[in-house]
Amino acid sequence: MKSVNLINKIRDKVIKCNDITWEQAHKLKEVKEDGLYSLFNAAYTIRKKFRGKKVELCAITNARSGACSENCAFCAQSSWNKTKVKVYPLLEEKEVLKKAAQAQGAGAGYFCIVTSGRRIQDKNDFLRICKTISKIRKKLKLNVDASLGELSFDEAKALKEAGLFRYNHNLETAQSLYPQVCTTHTYADRIKTIENVKKAGLELCCGGIFGMGESWSQRLELAFALKAFSPECIPVNFLNPVPGTRLGSQPPSSPLEFLKITALLRFIFPKQEIKVCGGREANLRSLQPFLFLAGADSIIIGDYLTTKGNPPPADLQMIQDLGLSTN
Repeated sequence: MKSVNLINKIRDKVIKCNDITWEQAHKLKEVKEDGLYSLFNAAYTIRKKFRGKKVELCAITNARSGACSENCAFCAQSSWNKTKVKVYPLLEEKEVLKKAAQAQGAGAGYFCIVTSGRRIQDKNDFLRICKTISKIRKKLKLNVDASLGELSFDEAKALKEAGLFRYNHNLETAQSLYPQVCTTHTYADRIKTIENVKKAGLELCCGGIFGMGESWSQRLELAFALKAFSPECIPVNFLNPVPGTRLGSQPPSSPLEFLKITALLRFIFPKQEIKVCGGREANLRSLQPFLFLAGADSIIIGDYLTTKGNPPPADLQMIQDLGLSTN
């Protein structure tokens, strides 16, 4: 009962448009067992208040795969890791347009173009991507996102002028854990791109990956670091260990633990889009519908960069069965 009273007190504070404190977030992370369902319900109440019943759908395409120079411990596309991921150069414009049309046909409102690598080195490749974005915007009714690695301010501005709506660049994890995840570029490097995206007037999609061995305090460290940048969208990834990566044998967290992370993020980000992305199917399993009841209001549909996702009709049915809407 004590934990329920605490949850409801903090919920009511958030509903009144007041931010929760670091101390309150730490109290919420201590909620366990039966109290979790009260936490989920409170997060759902906050989501319903600020985000309504709509579920945003996003599809992604791996427009350039593998051979990445960076040594991120979780990534199947890193050349430092020994995986069987496909390696190919930047897809032709017509192929990306085809994938965008398929995404729209599956019900997606957002389409994200993703490329492996630290950044787009070839200027011609960058210009091709800008041209492709413009064509998608003209031919389809999709908001176009991109995740192309590091960006200068001029590049961010050029993407916006091409019609890009939102840019994804995750912090990945807490600053205190970051050196154990990646050493070929720094946490500060990631922040520089985030600042360029914001300065250029693009919406920011910025989140991280959970389940990489971080503590609960580090999870909150990441959340409050994200809060400083006020991203419009927080992508929430759950580690899906890939054999051959440094985290390939990382023990998985439980579905309820991942749902608890989602709920806490809703308390911290009451008005933002919280998008559950990679690892949803493998980690939540039969509890996937609960992610919406724990505060999420957005998902990736279809396949991911190197792993399979649910068939889009199955996700659409799940959303409909919950009495939620994609319109």
